[in-house]
This record gives sequence, structure tokens and C-alpha cells, in this order.
Amino acid sequence: MVTAAAGSVALVIGPMVSQHGVQYILPAVVLAGVIQILFGVLGMARLMRFIPAAVMTGFVNALGILIFFAQVPHFWSKSPLIWGLFVLTLLIVLWAPRVIKSIPAPLIAIVLLTVFTATTGQLLPTVGDEGPMSRGLPGLTLLSVPLNWQTLAIIWPCALSIAFVGLMESLLTAKLVDDLTATPSNKKRESAGLGIANILAGFTAVLPAVR
Repeated sequence: MVTAAAGSVALVIGPMVSQHGVQYILPAVVLAGVIQILFGVLGMARLMRFIPAAVMTGFVNALGILIFFAQVPHFWSKSPLIWGLFVLTLLIVLWAPRVIKSIPAPLIAIVLLTVFTATTGQLLPTVGDEGPMSRGLPGLTLLSVPLNWQTLAIIWPCALSIAFVGLMESLLTAKLVDDLTATPSNKKRESAGLGIANILAGFTAVLPAVR
């Protein structure tokens, strides 16, 4: 499977960053990666099969609800055009799968509405307006906080959340792929690979990854 950043783990990091600063992202993400590697090496991924389906469903739905409400400030009290695009995006995401099953509905919404705003010359807020964005590939980031118990006390709740949210999403996806392809995947390797990816993500100052 492909390993990439996800909104769910970004949501987990937000409270720590707002309270303590971005300098704690690196150690938190690296610690999360170490936890995920241990989870895989010790074979704890097998414990996923004991989690009830209702718990998994509630977990995924809760993440979706939290991500939705995290986006509310970006369109609340905005112009009617932004509200219209917001509603149209929701309609496409909800109704497109009934007509087109081969292309993900969110991708359809992004492409169609991006083309619409670009061709009509609409001036709308963009991702770049949220803050400065550097060009090119990220370089290595050095640790800027001391390695002591105080730092550990700040990062460990966030690191645990990153680790287990990432593992839950990744192993659920792996199980879904297993069911669709009728081929078993190596959960130990998935967990350890995710941990390695997150350690590298931490040292390159990018968002934590899931599969």
C-alpha cells in the first residue's frame, strides 16, 4: 500500500502544536514511529482482529466528524460563493458514487470545482493563504527541543495518538485490501514500514503518515 499523510493524524497534532509549538512535532512523530515499529516487531498487529466491528466503525466515523468540524472555520461567515462551492462539493461527494464507481468522488469534486474556479476567474482563498509554503523537497530538520523528561511529558500523549490512529487506519485498510484481493498481507511488515515512514517524516518536517 502507499504511505502518505492523512487528515486524521494532522488533527491529532493540532492541539499539541497550538499549546506548545511546532518544535515538538519532530520528537512526537519520531516517537510515534518507534511505537509503530515495536508494535510490528512484537507481533501486536494480530490483536487488531479482537477489536469489535462496532468499535472500528465508531472510530472511523468519529474521525470523519472531527475532521469536518475542523474545517468549519474555513468557510463559516465567508462569501456566498464559498458556501455554494461547499454545498456543491458535498453533493458531488455524496451522489457521484451512485453514478461513477471507478473514480473516487472526492477526486471528482476537487477536479471539477478547481477547473470551475480557474476558468471563471474567481478569487478564492487557497491553501497557500494559510501560511508560507517552501518550494522543492523538504530538507532534514534538526531537533530544537531538549531530550528530557519535560519534553517526553509533552509529546507522549500526542505520539501515542499518532501511532495508534495511524495503525488503526493502516491495518483497517490492509484488511479491506485483503478481503478485496483474497490475498493476505503481512501486518508486522505493514506496522514496521509505517513506523519507519513516520521516523523519516519527522526528520523531514512533514505530516505523519498512514497507509
